[in-house]
Amino acid sequence: MAHEKRIVIVKDGPYLACGSIPLKEELMCTVGEHREYKPGRELAQAQTYALCRCGRTKTPPFCDGEHQHYGFEGTETADRRSYVERAETFEGPALDLLDDHRCAFARFCHRMGSEVWTLTEGSDDPIVREEAIKASQDCPTGRLVHLDKERGYQQLEPELEPEISVLQDGEKGCSGPLYVKGGIPLISADGTEYESRNRYALCRCGQSRTMPFCDAMHIGIQFQDDLFT
Repeated sequence: MAHEKRIVIVKDGPYLACGSIPLKEELMCTVGEHREYKPGRELAQAQTYALCRCGRTKTPPFCDGEHQHYGFEGTETADRRSYVERAETFEGPALDLLDDHRCAFARFCHRMGSEVWTLTEGSDDPIVREEAIKASQDCPTGRLVHLDKERGYQQLEPELEPEISVLQDGEKGCSGPLYVKGGIPLISADGTEYESRNRYALCRCGQSRTMPFCDAMHIGIQFQDDLFT
């Protein structure tokens, strides 16, 4: 287990990232009519490290024990049903779109002066189809997943290497969630494992109403960490 990649939630404490998971900072930026991830600062790497979940650390993104000083309550409240059970289906001619509404307001679903739901409706056009897929696959929460109707409703997921990105949202003047990629297992504080997902976003401002996942509260409270520039 020592070298197995996984994230373990500590009760009312941090996320323990185990198995030498690469850690980096990424900036979410608008380029033309779409958004992109751009490299941020280099972060320290380790086989095991603790990432702040309460939002009050003085050593972001790492935990410094501040959660113990003010009594952080990190009770996990997220719906434990599977993604498919939670998701709503939006139909299009070539693609269907699954949407579980677990939003971090990262805004990658907006492209070409439109948004992913409208693009899905026009997915019989090859160019629009590719833009729709890009819009869903860039979402850090895994909220949006396209189904290819021409391939037996195959889920269209990006190929992502296991890593954790500390997101920064300069356009909203705040720091974003932890973008977890590549199907890294997430273990609850009660010892159970969450559904395996290729990508998901973890709250690090301490205010999410769907703990441990991000629900965009970082924007409402204008959460900033010392990494933000």
